[in-house]
Amino acid sequence: MYKFPVFTKEMKKTHTILFPGMLPLHFDLLKSALESCGYKAEVLETTGRKVVDTGLKYVNNDICYPALLVIGQFINALKSGKYDTSRTALILTQTGGGCRASNYIHLLRKGLEKAGFHNVPIISLNVQGLEEQPGFDLDMTMLRKFLAAVIYGDALMHLTNKLRPYETVKGTVDAIADKWLGKLCALFKDGKAHTLDTIRHFAKNIAADFADVQIKVQDKIKVGIVGEIYIKYAGLGNNDLEKFLQKQDCEYMLPGLMNFIMYCADTYLTDYKLYGGDIFKYGTAKAAFLYLEKLEKILIDALSLPPFSPPTSYAETKSLAKDVVGYGNNMGEGWLLTAEMLELSKSGYNNIICAQPFGCLPNHIVGRGMVNKIKELIEDANILPIDYDSSASKVNQENRIKLMLATARN
Repeated sequence: MYKFPVFTKEMKKTHTILFPGMLPLHFDLLKSALESCGYKAEVLETTGRKVVDTGLKYVNNDICYPALLVIGQFINALKSGKYDTSRTALILTQTGGGCRASNYIHLLRKGLEKAGFHNVPIISLNVQGLEEQPGFDLDMTMLRKFLAAVIYGDALMHLTNKLRPYETVKGTVDAIADKWLGKLCALFKDGKAHTLDTIRHFAKNIAADFADVQIKVQDKIKVGIVGEIYIKYAGLGNNDLEKFLQKQDCEYMLPGLMNFIMYCADTYLTDYKLYGGDIFKYGTAKAAFLYLEKLEKILIDALSLPPFSPPTSYAETKSLAKDVVGYGNNMGEGWLLTAEMLELSKSGYNNIICAQPFGCLPNHIVGRGMVNKIKELIEDANILPIDYDSSASKVNQENRIKLMLATARN
């Protein structure tokens, strides 16, 4: 059994860290935040069947589909010849929870060994103290920068999704988003984007800039997207679902990434109340959650600028799940997935696509398994669960979505 390489302090100067792609706006900002801490980084944007086939070659095909895609994307990049593998590192998030996502890093190590890249170190991005990584210092400054990137990303994602279907001049909204993405990335690299006052200032300026977009007032079908976090957001995972919906003359909305981050912090608080635990860790989680609430308030205040309607707060979203699904149901997306479907329905996005990896047990329980219960509470909820895996037909998926939209129009 080989000893896997560790990301050392010396590697910080010599190695490029590769991210798996997921949320384009957010991840470009996260990359800039990481670079502002002295690291070199790159977000992988490779897509297509070649990534899937690489994943199938190095991961057992009955594993979680997001793991197959992420590992396929990493190994495909290393095989491309673009990177000096003696100066390349990979980074993956690791929640430490009950979802199989906590084990992706171990599956990736096995895949790297099979592919001949056992010398490539993997950084575990986590707040649980998992994995030895002396060269990667996840301190409070880096965390604050990452969270600032999430707030900016959520603001840009919310506003572009809200306005793009109604813009008078096509491309205006995406041009503004690109302008702000470039500006914010530069501010991160200069270390000037992450204090609370700075986030508040730029979040309001972003909203004001989008408020000037000329729009046509029209009635359009509104679609909400929920599901497993990777499949919900990543075009590689959901067969470019967002691009497809943009062609269908409808408005779509995704819950922000901050929702999931607050849910992760809140999960420890819930588990402590239900089962007990380390009082010090409880205090740390409580302090983290209070900071996240401050960031969320900044986002909601900025997006309350007319003519916008702000996203629903985490606390209000959570309250919708009360007496519907237990808060102790927190494996994977847990009760949050059910709550987000309820919140989207109440916000007018009653046509909901629940995007989930085939065989993802938590998602099938709190996603597909809660459809009838949600329809009892909201009669006009039109929910379409869609499974994504390596053998799923994109044509079939898109035809089912077209049928859902046709039902909504009728």
